[in-house]
Amino acid sequence: MPNQMKLGAFLYPAGHHLAAWRHPRSTVDAGVNFQHYVELARTAERGLFDMIFVADNLTVWDGDESAIERFSYVTWFEPITLMSALAAVTKHIGLVCTQTTTYNEPYHIARKFASLDLISGGRAGWNLVTSAKASEAWNFGNIAHPAKSDRYGRAREFAEVVRGLWSSWEPDAFIRDRESGRFFDSTKMHALHHHGEHFDVRGPLNVGPSPQGHPVIVQAGSSDDGREFAAETAEVIFTAHSSIKSAQAFYSDVKSRMAKYDRAESDVKIMPGFFVTVGRSHGEAEDKFSALQALIHPQAGLLLLSNYLGIDLSKCDPEGPLPELPESRTISSRAQLLVNIAKQDNLNIRQLYERVAGARGHQQMYGTPSEIADKLEEWFTGGAADGFNIMPPVLPESLGEFVELVIPELQRRGLYRTGYEGQTLRENLGLSMPSRYLARPSPKANAI
Repeated sequence: MPNQMKLGAFLYPAGHHLAAWRHPRSTVDAGVNFQHYVELARTAERGLFDMIFVADNLTVWDGDESAIERFSYVTWFEPITLMSALAAVTKHIGLVCTQTTTYNEPYHIARKFASLDLISGGRAGWNLVTSAKASEAWNFGNIAHPAKSDRYGRAREFAEVVRGLWSSWEPDAFIRDRESGRFFDSTKMHALHHHGEHFDVRGPLNVGPSPQGHPVIVQAGSSDDGREFAAETAEVIFTAHSSIKSAQAFYSDVKSRMAKYDRAESDVKIMPGFFVTVGRSHGEAEDKFSALQALIHPQAGLLLLSNYLGIDLSKCDPEGPLPELPESRTISSRAQLLVNIAKQDNLNIRQLYERVAGARGHQQMYGTPSEIADKLEEWFTGGAADGFNIMPPVLPESLGEFVELVIPELQRRGLYRTGYEGQTLRENLGLSMPSRYLARPSPKANAI
C-alpha cells in the first residue's frame, strides 16, 4: 500500500474562525444543534476522513461581561454523549473527543470510552489532556489549580490506570453458553490492583473488550513535558505549527524519543492542525477569508488572546505592542507560540489577534484545491506530518468544500485513500493492535 496521509476533521461548533458564528452561512446555534453535527459527521465520512475530533474544557471562558457575550464558545454538548449519538448515524469514521485527566477519575474515563468503542464497533479515540485553565478548578471544589508538573505526573499515572482497566478482559473471556450456564471464563478476567501516588484502583472494568484492543489514545501537548508524554503514551498527536520548519523539528524530536519506550516510530501518527479556506480561484479564497476577518469584534479578539496568554488584555490599546508576560509564570506551549509569532513578525495586539483568529497558532492558508494540496503534500513528504487535523473556518460550508474540492485532488496525486481500509479507527490509521490484556497475574493476585 502506498504511503498516504491521514486526515481528521476538527469540529468547532460554528467553525474555527473566531467570527464564524456571525457568518451568514454558519449554523448559529451549532454548539447545541445535534442535526448540525450529524451533517458534519456524514460529510467527513463521505470524504473518507479517518476521524472527527471534538475539543473540550470544563468551564466557560472568562472575561469582561461585555466581551464574553460576543464569544460563541460558551455552551456545547458534552463530547462523549455527542460521539455516542453520532456512532449511530455513521459507519466508518473514527470518533475522537477530549477528556481531561485533571478533573476526572480513571475508572470513569476507561468505562465511558470503552462503552463508546463498543457502541461504535471499534471507532473511539480519547484525546488525553491536562486542564490548562485555572477556572476549571472552581467547578470541582478545588482552591488551587495544580501546577503543570503535577498535572503531568497525575496524567501519566492516569493513562497507565486507564490502559490497565481496558485490559481487564481477554478477547474470548465471554462464553455466554446457555447450555452449561457459564457466562464467562473467570480465568480470563484480570483485576488491576493498582496502587500509585495518585490512584488506588482495584478493577476490573465492567465493560467488555473492544474490537480494536482499546480506544486510540490521542495527545496534544507540545511542551517538553507534552512531547515526552506523547512519545511514551500517544498513538496520534495533534499539534500546532505555523511553519514547516518548526513542524519538522517537532516531528523529528518526538519520533526520536520513542525508542526509549520500546515503541516504533510508526506507532504514532503526528497530525498538525491546518486551517484551510478553499476557493475555486485564489481570489475567491482570499475574499472568503477577508470577509471573515472583517467580522472580528475587537473585544472578542482581545478576549481570545487573553485566554490563550493567561493575562488580561481588555484594557490594552489594540494598536500597542503585546505586553511582556510575567517571568515568574510558566506559560503553555500555545501561549509561547503566539508570543513568538508576535515577536517574529513585529505584530501589535490587533494584528496578532487577527493573525490567530482563525488558526490560533496552527498553519493557516487560503487558496485553490491545487494550492492547498501542494502545501499538504510538501509537509507530508517533507517529514513534517503523517497527516493533518483539518480546521474548517465556517461550518458546515467549509468542510463540504474541502471534501468536494481538495479530497479529489489529493486522491488524484495518490496521497489519499479512495476507500476505508478497515472497520476500526486503529485499522484505518494503520496502527498496530495493542496487547489485549495484562500479563496474567497469579490466581491469588487476580482474585477480587
